[in-house]
Amino acid sequence: MTLRTDPDEPVTLDPTGETSPYIFFEYMRRTDPVWHGAFMDHDQMPEELRPGDEWVLFAYDDVFRAFRDDRVFTSAEYDKTIGLVMGHTILAMGGKEHHDHRSLVAKAFRATALERWEPSVIGPVCDRLIDEIKDEGHADLVKALTFEFPTRIISELLGLPREDLDMFRRLSLDLISIPTDIMAGLTAANELHGYFLDQVEQRRRKLTNDIIGDLVAAEIDGEKLTDEAIIAFLRLLLPAGLETTYRSSGNLLYLLLTHPEQLAMVRQDRSLIATAIEEGLRVETPLTMVMRTTTEDVEMGGKTIPAGAQVDICMGTANRDESRWPDSNAFDINRERHAHIAFAGGIHMCLGMHLARLETRVMLNSLLDRVEDLAFVADDGTGKESKIIGHTFRSPNKLPVTFTAAS
Repeated sequence: MTLRTDPDEPVTLDPTGETSPYIFFEYMRRTDPVWHGAFMDHDQMPEELRPGDEWVLFAYDDVFRAFRDDRVFTSAEYDKTIGLVMGHTILAMGGKEHHDHRSLVAKAFRATALERWEPSVIGPVCDRLIDEIKDEGHADLVKALTFEFPTRIISELLGLPREDLDMFRRLSLDLISIPTDIMAGLTAANELHGYFLDQVEQRRRKLTNDIIGDLVAAEIDGEKLTDEAIIAFLRLLLPAGLETTYRSSGNLLYLLLTHPEQLAMVRQDRSLIATAIEEGLRVETPLTMVMRTTTEDVEMGGKTIPAGAQVDICMGTANRDESRWPDSNAFDINRERHAHIAFAGGIHMCLGMHLARLETRVMLNSLLDRVEDLAFVADDGTGKESKIIGHTFRSPNKLPVTFTAAS
């Protein structure tokens, strides 16, 4: 799949997010891989939050290097941006503080916990959702499945009431709207603070066998986590736990549905699901970019990025670097495997990546077990094209399909 007909024609980024940014990414990898410019439109951000000096890394090697060097490329500035709504989270931590907190919260995502969650929570949630639609013969899988199953799973893993699901959906989306609507983000953060404080207090009185209970019981150097530290992590986990899986699973389904020959291969040989998940993450990275700040002058690509600059590390373009993946724009579950950077890298590699993979594998297996003749509907009569949209966060706007219930 070739994205461009004229590789020498200058390309700009579509500000609406309706056009794939990968055309722009491909052009920048070739012409200016260490770019002194802005990836995002900051017009809607409060002036005090706008970066004064911004750079973007587009090539795989540069992106990988930046993730590995957390001393020079620090994430501490997150305290001044998303920290306004999340609090002081592990994303902004470094050194011993980061190591201690990551080690502690990682216990909630350990392999034994994932093994327990698959049959007790993840499988039943996916099965119930697909059972609700399998006899209908048609559905929008974004509404019916990809947005719904991570919401239900994370709420159960946290040990929260099912009747609060609508609140989670609304507040998780509001939390990440800080670049365009800071008041919505602050309001959501305040609502969640009160809600999670009540949940933490309940578990301090009577410990429960869920993620919040694990955090309440955890200790660092003999000290319990404070309420604020737990609430900050939970406010981060809510959108992170929903967003990554919701978008990555939707992207994978879109890619398989628009490549029916590969969908048929996966249906026939379920061992291919794991490789399909990795290829989907590579080709359509759900979060294309994260921010770092330089602590000193650094040479990259023959340029000097000064200390104090914001550096946007673009995983989306790195994952299609043609020097690493031949025919890099093509979705091909049979291609030779090379590690991608969809979950970032270095000390801040995504803590929930194994859970996201597990959720997606279980969801896809459940879907293929319960429906047959699964087919994408290119024109569902609405006049709105089905496609993956967005710049920083990418996922399908809808996934209209037809199917029959498995006998």
